[in-house]
Amino acid sequence: MSLKLGLGLLAVFAVTEALYFHIAETEKKCFIEEIPDETMVTGNYKVQLYDPNTKGYGDYPNIGMHVEVKDPEDKVILSKLYTAEGRFTFTSNTPGEHVICLYSNSTAWYGAQLRVHLDIQAGEHAQDYAQIAQKDKLNELQLRVRQLLDQVEQIVKEQNYQRYREERFRQTSESTNSRVFYWSLAQVLVLAITGYWQMRHLRGFFEAKKLV
Repeated sequence: MSLKLGLGLLAVFAVTEALYFHIAETEKKCFIEEIPDETMVTGNYKVQLYDPNTKGYGDYPNIGMHVEVKDPEDKVILSKLYTAEGRFTFTSNTPGEHVICLYSNSTAWYGAQLRVHLDIQAGEHAQDYAQIAQKDKLNELQLRVRQLLDQVEQIVKEQNYQRYREERFRQTSESTNSRVFYWSLAQVLVLAITGYWQMRHLRGFFEAKKLV
């Protein structure tokens, strides 16, 4: 039962996104990823150019792709020009929504349409365990233990991030409730002052007309 629960948590907490999209050469495409702190993120991409002669997309190595990543505080943590096919990597310093933007550096094709294949992975899924095993000279059992430890560490980070989100949501709710209370109090005061002024005005009017 605990093994099934652990696998279920891994399936929920795994951050991965594989897709492709179309952009013009001068267009910027951005994605928002909610990432815990101290989490490594990798993105593999490939850019293809539409060929009107073949009515299909082909590879053009001369096309470059600029990648820009901003953290939740709007600070640029990655800004680099890559080739038509490559991989970018960054590590989050603060938890929250990270904005990942991609756009081409080329205008040689006068606004031609590009197809960008993108695969974003975070946490232990971003690790290259084959390279780790070769570098640290780990056998199969040691590598598996390393993977399990990384998975457990990522689950802890995700749980801490969920607590962080809950805390921010609670603070936002309390702030909203406080503002609603003071706004209601201000409305009551305005109504009381208006009512008092109307009573004084009517009393002066009746006294002037000698009705009271």
